[in-house]
Amino acid sequence: MREPILAADVCQGIPPMEAAMAGIRIFGVHHTWEDWVGILLGVSIVLSPLFAGQEDNQLVMWNTMTIGVLVLSLAAVELVDLHRWEETGEIACGLWLIVSPYIFGYAGAGVLQFWHFSLGAIVVLLAAMELWQDWKLSDKELARHGM
Repeated sequence: MREPILAADVCQGIPPMEAAMAGIRIFGVHHTWEDWVGILLGVSIVLSPLFAGQEDNQLVMWNTMTIGVLVLSLAAVELVDLHRWEETGEIACGLWLIVSPYIFGYAGAGVLQFWHFSLGAIVVLLAAMELWQDWKLSDKELARHGM
């Protein structure tokens, strides 16, 4: 009869804290699901005026469509070829979406302001997390992401 394999045997030579944390490192490495979430956020941004029932202002519609397509495109490019500038671009898009209601004058005109603040904040947080994950990676390691 074989002896059971104990966790202490498997983790031999690994510091105890690191061995304990190994199972919960979901946010430590850039995953493709994060890029798919970015794509969904881009689609949600494009459709947000329809969700809010505020598709009457053409300037707001063009701004929303432009930012949504940019977020979607940057996230899609990350699926194929990972670079740090993509996350930086997403952070800029998210921040622009957050301040858009104040720039274009629809801050007090309905729920679209809350949609844009929420979606922009999620884009910024997701991109910041991805940037943090990729910060110490070499160019060679970044290139392996799409494989």
